[in-house]
Amino acid sequence: MTITSFNPPRRTLMGPGPSDISPQVLAALSKPTIGHLDPLFIGMMDELKTLLQYAFQTKNDITMAVSAPGSAGMETCFVNLVEPGETVIVCINGVFGNRMKENVERLGATAVVVDGEWGRAVDPAQLDACLKAHPEAKFVAFVHAETSTGALSDAKTLCAIAKQHDCLTIVDAVTSLGGVELRVDDWQIDAIYSGSQKCLSCVPGLSPVSFSPAAVEKIKARTTKVQSWFLDQTLVMDYWADNAGGKRSYHHTAPVNSLYALHESLLNLYNEGLENAWKRHADQHKALATGLAELGIKFIVPESERLPQLNAVYIPEGIDDVNVRSYLLNEFNLEIGAGLGAFAGKAWRIGLMGYSAKNENVLLCLAALKQALK
Repeated sequence: MTITSFNPPRRTLMGPGPSDISPQVLAALSKPTIGHLDPLFIGMMDELKTLLQYAFQTKNDITMAVSAPGSAGMETCFVNLVEPGETVIVCINGVFGNRMKENVERLGATAVVVDGEWGRAVDPAQLDACLKAHPEAKFVAFVHAETSTGALSDAKTLCAIAKQHDCLTIVDAVTSLGGVELRVDDWQIDAIYSGSQKCLSCVPGLSPVSFSPAAVEKIKARTTKVQSWFLDQTLVMDYWADNAGGKRSYHHTAPVNSLYALHESLLNLYNEGLENAWKRHADQHKALATGLAELGIKFIVPESERLPQLNAVYIPEGIDDVNVRSYLLNEFNLEIGAGLGAFAGKAWRIGLMGYSAKNENVLLCLAALKQALK
């Protein structure tokens, strides 16, 4: 057997993630590796923290990147905040809400489900009614942008309802960060997690997280140990916090080059401006939606609840899902995503995330789909 270097083709990534990566971010990956406790790297981490605070629109001191993908960011929030026996209201309107419920149950806590329709936003009235029926609840958890269905929920309203019932909020922003309006402090979000490979257009494998002062108080007041040593924020905080003039406590070997790349991707976002990035995603979505309508392809989600960076559409009748996606990949080097869960085999998920949200990608996708449908 002969094994040689792996040389992947250059694809256009328009699935549910990862997204296309800019040349600047790819170049950042190839910079010389230095130690994760090197003073220069510590300085870069401080800048990265500031850039994450900007992206999240927060002043939370505990804002950092978990050295693992978004699923670990999710577990970081749940495992640090939720203790056995506590009650968590979990809003489920797709695959990733179910994963929140799984986290709650594995912690020995009680998950009370607000069961929503797949392809629709979480219903605030349903949440309010559930909280009234369960005054013992301490947390409300929901997915801001449900990647499995393309539905965008009203995080501001849901968090306001949670606060009326004295609950802390845990929010999945894996697909929303950098792509749609998200204001952690203004909306009173207590714990939030995202992923590096979606609208931030960085390499997969990192999960930005942020904890409010109220969430930090809850973590510090725990009566039981955090079940995960690696994700225990009481330990990781000392690596990301500025202690004694820049010295950091060793916790784990950080993914140095991946953090270079995240720094560069966040710098790109900062230079573009958050509101400009939100508008770019919305504009590209409108262009795509117009073209899809001309092809007779219909959206799953009503327009007012639609996620611009993740477009979930019904596969036209008589069209083979796998054949079309294979044709796009083999003939156009273009990747779109399959449906998940209830939409498996019935839907495509077309991503317009970060660096992928641009005119040439929209035009390529529409032209390729038109050819494939023939």
